[in-house]
Amino acid sequence: LKAQDRAGLWLPAPIGPYSVAMPGRRSTLPMLWLQCLVLVSVAGGGGAEHTACAASGPALLRDVADLQSVTLLQVAAGRAAGGAATAKWPIVGRLTLDHFKRGADVGCYDRATRSQIAVVDSHFHPRPFGGPPVPFEDLVGWLQRAGVLFANLYGLGQRLPIDSNCTYYLDCPGTPVKPSIKNDFDNAQSLLDASEDLSTNLGPHIVLSISSADLSKPDTIIPRVKLLRAEYPHMFKWVGELNVVKQALFNNSAGFPITPQEVAGWAPFMTVLEEHGIPAAFHCDLGNDDEPMKYLPVMDTILRTYPNNRVIWLHLGGLSKQLTPQAPPQPSLVQEPLFATQHAAMLRERLQQHPNFMIDLSWDVLYDEVYVDAAKRAIYVELINAFPKRFLSGTDFVAAEGKQESEYREQLAKTSVVFKDVSDEAFVRIALGQNYFDLLDLDYVAPEVCSRPR
Repeated sequence: LKAQDRAGLWLPAPIGPYSVAMPGRRSTLPMLWLQCLVLVSVAGGGGAEHTACAASGPALLRDVADLQSVTLLQVAAGRAAGGAATAKWPIVGRLTLDHFKRGADVGCYDRATRSQIAVVDSHFHPRPFGGPPVPFEDLVGWLQRAGVLFANLYGLGQRLPIDSNCTYYLDCPGTPVKPSIKNDFDNAQSLLDASEDLSTNLGPHIVLSISSADLSKPDTIIPRVKLLRAEYPHMFKWVGELNVVKQALFNNSAGFPITPQEVAGWAPFMTVLEEHGIPAAFHCDLGNDDEPMKYLPVMDTILRTYPNNRVIWLHLGGLSKQLTPQAPPQPSLVQEPLFATQHAAMLRERLQQHPNFMIDLSWDVLYDEVYVDAAKRAIYVELINAFPKRFLSGTDFVAAEGKQESEYREQLAKTSVVFKDVSDEAFVRIALGQNYFDLLDLDYVAPEVCSRPR
């Protein structure tokens, strides 16, 4: 008891500086755990005592039957020892927005025991190309239950005709899709209507993207940007997904390549985006299996012409169903397809040349064409680790009516599978969202990863 008094520990909870929060009830912790707290506190948080308690503490906490929600757990040096800081304890319990508040000392993220799935979905489509969507309130629940705390909502810049019974353009070849502002208005109003559901610490914190810009008619873009930002102040912080070239849309009279001359005509609206710090995300197919780098000159023109803009190349730098990077070459191969090594080298060169250039890791096509192959996945892990500040997580999920929550969870898991292999720095910046926060100047900070035993 004297030791507890010296350390500033008061029983029952909350226990002094350790703040073990039990909503609506008082806690009973195992005596061994309390002894650890006292021992570490009085000893100043170092030495063998700290190591022993650090090893046993989390396991003891998991054994407490009435421990419903630990919102903050930290080991701090004893007040009697002058308050020197010690190593953080792992975060226990469900991850919430509280763990990302700037200035909050909430513990560290233990990759050895916690999920490797991203908490940020920077590429989420809440409405389909045509037909009704999954109800927005259901989508909020899907994101919360999946552990997604931050999301950027894209509209779909090309819509199927309102009299079409199609929800997906590939199911209706020959049916034209055309640029439309409908999705952008729908997304904004849905977000406002769901404000109560989004007001808890489960989030998700949501921003909106302007997706209706028609790159072939650049003079129409600024009026749309101004209209949406005036109607919904502070809600639209992103522009995209904008199609530079999308081969999958060719059969729907859309998606044809933008010319270099048209890129030069973007200057007025790209200047507006630069002035407001708004990132622009482009879908630009790199090529196809017959001509793997066919459209690279278009993307290079964008990067050279607008070096001060925050440009995001979607889908791991232009991968698509039309282009599958191959594993490293074998001597027996006759033809020369695009190898993953060549693709990664091309991206590396552009990341080195263009400091405002970022790459999005969305779409389960990446899983099917890259991540399932350990040799190919390792090539991109090396690239991600070399440029940890330049990548963003996302799913590219399209919430057409009839899709199930399990489908979203599967797509989130597939697009996150690469994160189990990346470095701690890359994991914090991409999967835990620090790059996303920095890009949008959000007042959140990703928790650090717990130190690993040597």
